[in-house]
Amino acid sequence: MSTITPSQTVGPFFAYGLTPNGRYAWNDVATNDLVTPKLIGSRIRLEGTLYDGDGSPVPDGMIEIWQADGQGRFQSGQDAGGGLSNTAFKGFGRCATGADGVFAFSTIKPGPVEGSFGGYQAPHILVAVFARGMLVHAFTRIYFDDEPANASDPVLQVVPAERRATLVAKRQADGVEYRFDIRLQGDRETVFFDV
Repeated sequence: MSTITPSQTVGPFFAYGLTPNGRYAWNDVATNDLVTPKLIGSRIRLEGTLYDGDGSPVPDGMIEIWQADGQGRFQSGQDAGGGLSNTAFKGFGRCATGADGVFAFSTIKPGPVEGSFGGYQAPHILVAVFARGMLVHAFTRIYFDDEPANASDPVLQVVPAERRATLVAKRQADGVEYRFDIRLQGDRETVFFDV
């Protein structure tokens, strides 16, 4: 007689996915530092807090990012326009949230990415969010508040105008860091995409 396997949440069982600094017997799969010596683009620090539906920080979540380099090229394969990739840039990272729900990435500001149907998408970072209580991870994007290309980005334009701010990282006073908070539920819930 067979039985149905019970469902399980996507967290907080992230230790093996994070493999911090050689803690396990294999190389780190991903870290929160995407910068390499052959950097193409401007180095930035992206920091934020993961909040639950009550507005409390989530201390045991994981944020995953995937992005293009400063010229809009991805780490492997070919970009949408058929151009060469940039294998010198990692383009993928993971970060656990701390006890205060904070996550941070050292990366570069991505360039515009050629779209599937012609034209370009504004510089953005793709994000997957894993947290306790979630049956599947959630996907969102990070745009930058100092990018004029946001006004014509085809993905951002399908989001209702009053919700777009939940997808935009704010440049901080030092001119280098960006702040992007993720809210899983509630009045200011981050826009998530069904992909």
